[in-house]
Amino acid sequence: MTGAITAGVDGTAESLAALDWAAREAVRRGLALRIVHAWRFQQYDTIGSVDRESQGQGARALADEAARTVAERHPGLDVSTAVPEGGIADTLARAAADSEMLALGSRGHGPVVGFLLGSVGRQVVAETDVPVVLVRAGDRASTEAAGREIVVGQQGGPDDSHAVLRFAFETAAVRSATVRVVRAWTLPPLFAYSPSSLKLLDEAGGLEPYEKSALAEAVRPWRERFPDVPVVEHVEMGSAGQVLLSVAGTAQLMVVGRRAHRTAVGARVGSVTHGMLHHAECPVAVVPHTS
Repeated sequence: MTGAITAGVDGTAESLAALDWAAREAVRRGLALRIVHAWRFQQYDTIGSVDRESQGQGARALADEAARTVAERHPGLDVSTAVPEGGIADTLARAAADSEMLALGSRGHGPVVGFLLGSVGRQVVAETDVPVVLVRAGDRASTEAAGREIVVGQQGGPDDSHAVLRFAFETAAVRSATVRVVRAWTLPPLFAYSPSSLKLLDEAGGLEPYEKSALAEAVRPWRERFPDVPVVEHVEMGSAGQVLLSVAGTAQLMVVGRRAHRTAVGARVGSVTHGMLHHAECPVAVVPHTS
């Protein structure tokens, strides 16, 4: 399915909050909604244990109930369901591969206990090729009210942040929200200075003006593409995680990036992204990028 948002559900309050978030976003963007309940057969050596067929029926019932709930709240929304069996992380990644994004609850149960803290959660976020939005159980439509910003972290040059800025501006455009683009900076060690870097800093007038100029350059094409989206350019000295969390309290969505490449030990989620997933109270969108 193309032109869809996928929501992973498992019956928990967290996953139902993610489903509500995905449904609202699908309505705003004019997309379809795909509800996926990935399940894994559990074999028990006890009398009266449930067989694979019965567990599959239970999975289907859960997905169908979720679809009925969404249809009641959003009558015009195109909703479909899928109940693939297999490893949870791999199954969710495959199910979302042709979607615009994947929305998940920040916690789970059964095979996905401790979603954000466990290996399954890290695998889903790190290996899914589309943006993954993590939603906590307390999320409500009211958190998307006017005045609450889309906060996005920016680092490096324009190419490095293309994907995350695109996602942030597109989301802000459909929500009539302000985008706060945050660039954190720290004093580099002395050995990092080179003649060429010193020349750039001198031309910019110092470290902070240089960082402000770099942020403005990265944001400029998105201001031009989305002229109706208000933008706040936020440059602050400090670690990226600390600076982003300092403004997360007024955010309706936090957008961070992760590098979409795999190392010898598998895909990784960076420390800043990891910190946002653990500590930000608002939904967090993790956007893969290749730069």
